[in-house]
Amino acid sequence: MSAGTALAGALRGQPFLFATGIECSYPTIAGDDGRPRRVDELEATFHYRRWRDDLRLVRALGLRYLRYGPPYYRMHLGPGRYDWAFADEVFAELRRLGIAPIADLCHFGVPDWVGDFQNPEWPALFADYAGAFARRYPWVRLYTPVNEIYVCAKLSALHGVWNERLCGERPFVTALKHLCRANLLATGAILAVRPDALVIQSESAEYFHTACRDEAGRRAADFENQRRFLPLDLLYAHPVRGDMRAYLREQGLTDEEYAWFMGQALAERSVLGNDYYERNEQMVLPGGAIRPVGEVFGWLEITRQYYARYRRPIMHTETNAIERGAEAGPRWLWKEFLNVLHCAGRVCR
Repeated sequence: MSAGTALAGALRGQPFLFATGIECSYPTIAGDDGRPRRVDELEATFHYRRWRDDLRLVRALGLRYLRYGPPYYRMHLGPGRYDWAFADEVFAELRRLGIAPIADLCHFGVPDWVGDFQNPEWPALFADYAGAFARRYPWVRLYTPVNEIYVCAKLSALHGVWNERLCGERPFVTALKHLCRANLLATGAILAVRPDALVIQSESAEYFHTACRDEAGRRAADFENQRRFLPLDLLYAHPVRGDMRAYLREQGLTDEEYAWFMGQALAERSVLGNDYYERNEQMVLPGGAIRPVGEVFGWLEITRQYYARYRRPIMHTETNAIERGAEAGPRWLWKEFLNVLHCAGRVCR
């Protein structure tokens, strides 16, 4: 059964799924004293205290789908050891309210005992957790095993912001391959429990513009526009361009590892979720610096590029207005909503 057919079944015949989400990221950053400090958005938004109110408000809005991430870094205590107490309460309430969760299992961070995304043992450990989660909540059908792999690898190991806080091409590729492997192994573990499960793969939809007239600037923009596809290429067994394959090999992705990714057959279980914020469009400047350029193409045009490459069912999975003010959010949401409607008419049929 194709993902498109499966998605239609999951939505009980509805032609359109409208969901909201509760921010659940939990990366580790350097605190003011230089020591690692966890940024837990569930805690920052008082969700641990107000989760019943949050879920009630979701239902009061008339929504029946919620992208929700339980705090993986708190729940996975060690190999084969889990604390389900909080998740048991929340998921029981979700079920009682008739809200179908899109279970967001790993959102920018790992438990302290794992270390970080450079750990080669983490993908298998995470797959064990995902399988245990699916067995614990067998009624859950929709999953995002690993959120925004491109962003997570880039900020953790290329830009030095989160988690391992490294700045280098090899650490980036290492994080990338471990995140992708974890996602695929977790998907397999979930499907072993729930064969009709669907993955809604939330990934940042990005584009790199250039006004450079020199060849070096154009090559830099071209490289970044290929790099943005790498997580989905590995997840969907889409062969990468020759120069990108050479880049991956040079930075530590072996031929055996690449062949393993290209041998996967899980794309049919996946919906392509594209996240879009104004900062997703970047400008490559002379000299190689990269800066946000604001909304130029917008979600629809960039999503058409991703759809042309992967031909998967589409979902606009994350967005938010950068502009502040009472009118900014609704204005931005209407614009994104109309982008999706145009997508349904022009791209995804």
